[in-house]
Amino acid sequence: MRILVLGGTAFLSAEIARQAVASGHNVTCLARGTSANPPDGVAWVRADRALGAGAYAELDGGWDSVVEVSRDPVQARDALGVLGVGAAHWTFVSSCSVYADHSVPGADEGAALLEPLPEGEAGTPETYGESKSAIEQLTLGQVGDKAHIVRAGLIGGPGDGSDRYGYWPARFAAATTDPVLVPDIPADATQIIDVRDLAAWIIQAAEAGLTGAYNALGDVVPFGEYLAESQRVARATADRGAQADRGVQTEAAMQEEPVWADPEWLHAQGVQYWAGPDSLPLWLPPDYEGHSTRSNRAARERGLSLRPWQETLLATLEDERQRGLDRERKAGLGRETERRLVALWRGQQR
Repeated sequence: MRILVLGGTAFLSAEIARQAVASGHNVTCLARGTSANPPDGVAWVRADRALGAGAYAELDGGWDSVVEVSRDPVQARDALGVLGVGAAHWTFVSSCSVYADHSVPGADEGAALLEPLPEGEAGTPETYGESKSAIEQLTLGQVGDKAHIVRAGLIGGPGDGSDRYGYWPARFAAATTDPVLVPDIPADATQIIDVRDLAAWIIQAAEAGLTGAYNALGDVVPFGEYLAESQRVARATADRGAQADRGVQTEAAMQEEPVWADPEWLHAQGVQYWAGPDSLPLWLPPDYEGHSTRSNRAARERGLSLRPWQETLLATLEDERQRGLDRERKAGLGRETERRLVALWRGQQR
């Protein structure tokens, strides 16, 4: 197949390009390449999509599959206008953020969507869901009979630049005996899809000509189980590295058990939900019981294959170690903030 990836230099789009090349496909990536290069083996067309329809001038037609990952409705509209007619299949990687209600566990693809961002209005991080909804609408309007809409959940695994899924195993693995502050939500759900599994299914679906909208999600894992496995893996991998030669106990192995703090108290102290600075990743606000418990049944029935989540966690920790456990992160608590909050919480429990 001749596959065009609109992107190909970051996380998911790069993984799609990488796997497509490995599967023997002829892959072209259109990207600026300002932060990274596309994977080896692809044809790279350097272009800035912010320039409009002219960004696609060096591309020919006749693509067997086009993969679009944009969150910008203007860029998506331009691409559809130039490339849509000549493409045999069109994948748009959307998001479960397009759904209007996140309070109902088990909801499937029939749930109501957010109103699309009005045409011409610039998207912002706060209107991410509306932007993706707008692109879904544009895609269905232009190439609906050959469109595969992939409503991804939180994507994890090696190379994740959001720092969310990797925060907890990296925090347990960090060389410190400071206690780890945790929201007391052991029964709450997490739902992560490995980037490698998502990319593989996107390619498989393009090969099969699959169309329609599907939730591309991992299986539900309770936060408490995920946290316990994060701690176990961090200790086990640290022990193997440090004890193989010296037979000593590592700092990670000696770390105190987590400090479980009341979620309402954490929020009152200014700790943020889910992501970003001063956050505790994967912790969701009230009335979000359905956010990480959506149905992935339809995608599973159409070939989505998921590796065990423990494998994703281990690979994520390995990637975190390579990138630096103590690096500046996009999500999570800074160490001084965490120490202050632990001391304050413990002081109030006496």
